[in-house]
Formats: sequence, structure tokens, C-alpha cells
Amino acid sequence: MLTASIVVDRRFTSGTVPRRLFGGFIEQAGRGVYHGLFEPEHPLADSHGFRRDVIELIRELGVTTVRYPGGNYVSGHRWEDGTGPVDLRPSRLDLAWHATEPNTFGLDEFITWSSEAGVEPMLALNLGTRGVLEALDMLEYCNGAGGTFQADRRRANGFEKPFDVRMWCLGNEPDGHWQLGHTDAAHYGLIARQTASAMRMFDPTLELVVAGSSGTEMATYGSWERTVLEASYDDVDFISAHQYYYERDGDLASYLASSTDFDAYIRSVIATIDHVRSVKRSSRIVNVSVDEWGVWYQPDHVDEVPAGLWPVGGHRLEDFYSTADAVVYGSMLITLLKHVDRVRSASIAQLVNVIAPIMTVDGGEAWKQTIFHPFAQASASIGDMVLQTLVTSTPMTADRFGEVPAVDAVATFDDDAGVLRIFVVNRSHEPAEFAADLSSFGQVFEGEMAVLASDEPRRKGAGGELDPRPRVSPLRPTHGQLAVTLAPVSWSTLTVQFGAR
Repeated sequence: MLTASIVVDRRFTSGTVPRRLFGGFIEQAGRGVYHGLFEPEHPLADSHGFRRDVIELIRELGVTTVRYPGGNYVSGHRWEDGTGPVDLRPSRLDLAWHATEPNTFGLDEFITWSSEAGVEPMLALNLGTRGVLEALDMLEYCNGAGGTFQADRRRANGFEKPFDVRMWCLGNEPDGHWQLGHTDAAHYGLIARQTASAMRMFDPTLELVVAGSSGTEMATYGSWERTVLEASYDDVDFISAHQYYYERDGDLASYLASSTDFDAYIRSVIATIDHVRSVKRSSRIVNVSVDEWGVWYQPDHVDEVPAGLWPVGGHRLEDFYSTADAVVYGSMLITLLKHVDRVRSASIAQLVNVIAPIMTVDGGEAWKQTIFHPFAQASASIGDMVLQTLVTSTPMTADRFGEVPAVDAVATFDDDAGVLRIFVVNRSHEPAEFAADLSSFGQVFEGEMAVLASDEPRRKGAGGELDPRPRVSPLRPTHGQLAVTLAPVSWSTLTVQFGAR
């Protein structure tokens, strides 16, 4: 049997869990918005046309921030189209996803939806086919107090108070050939700096995200980050990182070990940031926003130009997920938590129907996928401290990554409530004995272990036919020591209640 252990001490912390680490991402793609968030004809729709059952699931998921409207969609986006009276809004072709965009859900609706869902809005600007002036117009519409053209337009549209959007993305994936306005790093770095500098003339306290590489497989990865940051470093707060994984060529072991690659990716982006900071002799700290991450079976994505009329939304990118996918998802969450000193924002891609933890039936039910549960359990640690951890584990072999630890884990602690959470994955096909030394935490009151595992880790289900609920059982630490058996290919959350200080 495999063995693993974790050493944790309440005195040694990596940093607070940032609220924005548990963000989500929504764009007008497939049924993400139409028949996802927004379905006025649905029996559970509210007066705005928002599905109340979806909002309830998003609250249960624990999403805190939502990035909108893209994504690829944003590079052809005209933000004004989604404001004002709906019957006066134009329909347009969406070249990113080969769909018709009716603009019945736009900026105004997203801000209203964000308020109802209890999430912070995070807006992306179109720097693909538009520029500085359009960005400033959108900023004025959202955050202007009044007495100027765009701010008064917002007020006339029924929003007296400014939206006060704090976090803004300066475009999306401009290094990608699939992107409208695809360009090189030098040109993008210039427009990003100009836009950021102008926005700070409006409000110097805004938090701005410059676009990093679309992924590690891009030919310009690394050099792109360096060039863009050299141009924009003094005007931005974050650089974005995007990364997706999926099982390739039937190699499940390498897929389950994907988070080791994710960890290396984050480390390299941080190293590039700090290199540029050193060269510039700057005291400014730029952090990382992993504002697209998740599991996406991209080889299954075929994007063809439709014949005849282009559909509104339609079924696309609707991946169904297995227990193995949930374990990878959980592994990526563990990696994000380990880097909270520099990863201060992250967004799962996406929230509903499109490569998502929540799925809906048109006119019918909404249901959870397996990947829902690791995120929901980890989001419960918001406000806690991430503890420095030493994890030792029997290794396993993955063809793409060599020898990797079979078990990985991270711990968070709420000092006031006296609650310790250990999130742990077993990547192997064998059970593992897992031990934790909890002697530094004090008297144990109670504990429980929630396990997501399956005898068929690759099996996927649609319409809720695969029951993904974790199994919960009590934990009984003895003399400050905890020992449990981890199921093969599993995600587990160990929660222990100690005496509050």
C-alpha cells in the first residue's frame, strides 16, 4: 500500500486565502448565458429572466467573483450593445463562437445578476478590435458618478449608483491566432500600457490585469510575459494565466498528475514577473490572476461556420465529467492554494453548461457535475490562512512527467473558529495510508472526512445520472495524530474542529 504524510503547524502560514481565488468565468458562448444564467421563459426565472435554481447552485458552489464577458467573445464585443432598452439593442454576429448575439443579456443584466448572485463583477475590455477611448467610455458608464455622458446614460437606464467595478482585464489572449485582433507582445504591451495609464487617470485605485500567454503550449510562452510586462509593469497589478488539462491518448496516470505541470507553470510566471521587477528596480509587486482554469476536452471541440442563420447560443463545449476529472480539478485547487502569496485571483472556466460544474436542461432542471464538489468544499476555506505544509508520499510514474508524488495535499486553518481543513488527492490506482500530525493545534472536538471516489473513475454522466456526492464519515484523531486510508483516484476533505482560541 502507498503511504503519505503531512506536517502542519498553526504557527507557519503561507498567507490568507484571497476571496477572489474562488472566482468564476462567464462569456456568451454556447448555453453559458442563454439557457444557462438567463432563461426568461423558464418556470423558475425571476423578474429579470435569471434562473433562480442556477443562482442557488452558484451560491452553494461558493463563487465570489465572476469575470465577464470573455474570453474569446470579448475581442469582438461592443459593450454599449448590452445597455439600455432591450428592444432597441442590435443583434450581431459573434465571430468568436459563430453564433448570433441578440444582446438581450449584456452589461446591464450582468451587473444586476451579479448583485442577485452575491458575486463581485470583474470586467474584461475589448482591446482586440477596440482601444483606449472605448475602454474609458465603458469605465465611465460603470463607475462615473454622473454629470457626464456615459454616466448619465447609465442613470437613465435605471442604475443611479455607480457599479464601482474594481477589477478590469486588459483584453483576452491576444497571443492567440483564433482571437480577433491577434497581435504580437510588443504591440499588445503598448496598447495595454496606454489603456491602463488612461484608466488610472480616472481612478488610480483600480486593479488591472494584463494578458499573459493563452497557455504553456504557445510558441511565445515566457517571452510574451516578459515583453508585455516590460511595457506595462508600472501600470498593472496582475498578469493573467490560462491553463486547461484533459486526458490525452488514454494516459490516465499523466492526466492525474497534471497539477505538477500547473505548479511549474505558475512558478515560471512568478519568476518572469520578478525578473522584470528586478530589471526595472521596481518596488511594485505584480501578482498572478489565473482567470481561466479547468478541465476542457479540447480535441472534441470542432468550430465550423454554420450554414444559414447562426444560432443563438446552442449546445457547444458541454463536457461531462468523471471522478478522475474531479481529482484533477481538486489537484489544481491545491496548487492554487499553495501559491496564495502570489496567486491572488483565479476564475474557473466556465460556470454553467460550457466546460462547467453546473449544467441545465432547457426549461428543466439544473444539476451538479463531479467537479462541483472540490471547488465547493475548498471555497469554504475563504478567510482562512493557508498553512505551510510538508507532504511526503510514495511516488508514482506518469509518462509525461516522470516520477511524481502519488498524494498531494494542502491545509487551511481558521484560527478564530479553530477549524483545520486538509484537502488531499490520491492520484494513484491504489489506496494510500495518509497520516497527519495535528499536535500543535490543541484539543480535538470533532472531525469528518468527505471523499469523492468511484470504482470507475473514468465514467461520466449526463443529466445527473452519475451521482457525484462525496461520502462523509466521522474522523477520530488520537493524541494529535490522524490516520486515514485514501481511496484510489480520490479527492478528500478532512475537517477537524479544535478548541477556538
